[in-house]
Amino acid sequence: MVKIKSGFMGERAIVLPAPIIEDLKNDELGCLLHITDIGFYPKADFHFRKRTKEETKQYILMYCVEGEGWFEIDGIRQKVLTHHFFIIPKGKAHAYGSNNVNPWTIYWIHFDGEKARYFAEGLDKPILISPEKDSRIEERLHLFEEIFSTLRNGYSKNNLNYSITSLFHFLGSLKFMGAYRESLSTNQQPRDVADEAIHFMRENIRKRLTLKEISDYVGFSSSHFSMLFQKKTGYSPLNYLSQLKIQEACHYLDFSDLKINQISSMIGFDDPFYFSRIFTKTMGSSPSEYRSKKKG
Repeated sequence: MVKIKSGFMGERAIVLPAPIIEDLKNDELGCLLHITDIGFYPKADFHFRKRTKEETKQYILMYCVEGEGWFEIDGIRQKVLTHHFFIIPKGKAHAYGSNNVNPWTIYWIHFDGEKARYFAEGLDKPILISPEKDSRIEERLHLFEEIFSTLRNGYSKNNLNYSITSLFHFLGSLKFMGAYRESLSTNQQPRDVADEAIHFMRENIRKRLTLKEISDYVGFSSSHFSMLFQKKTGYSPLNYLSQLKIQEACHYLDFSDLKINQISSMIGFDDPFYFSRIFTKTMGSSPSEYRSKKKG
């Protein structure tokens, strides 16, 4: 069976240079927590890595947003599903890989520092981040993109310090998931069916949701839910989902230098040409034309 470490269509990765990492280890902020590697692998067919304890020189966070995979520590293999994350401890021999039939899409970070163990402790098992009313999955992934983009812009002192402080926030949102969710909770009336469905769509913007999955989430039959949703929004649920995906694509076209095929993968389009057709139909211009337009 084919097994590969990297080389997936739409993948992105940054590996910090060794001298930069050494500087961070001796920095008053970097010594506490810092990133050594960071990346995103969409639909990573045949992804597989195996390391000895000597090779595991950092903590490794894996966050699966779609598909399935597995990881093994101390000879115990555990299954990883959509919306699961886990952290492999530093100095632990391990292996992990993507499911052969339903390959995972993962965000990953290698990190270290004096406080790294604190954030990783107890998270060496699959932990579910379920899309719920106050789950804030979309915000967390935008924070990941912010860290990635900051490092992509170079290793200036300000960029490195901002990536570190953002990493504290990112890891804290996982370590203290309940507090992270509840910090924005209010005493307002619960959302109506359409609002709940839109929230679910946004939290799963990177997946290829079906009408049944959305209607099951809000607890209605597909036909009754579609009627309620269209009455409230003026659009069918899947049409509205498509608009949300294009809105997300516009965000990345405006504020990142991601390639169009990378953006396509991130929002759940397997075929970048199909994505371009939907984008053009929705926005009246192709993704490349949209990106080149002056805005504001």
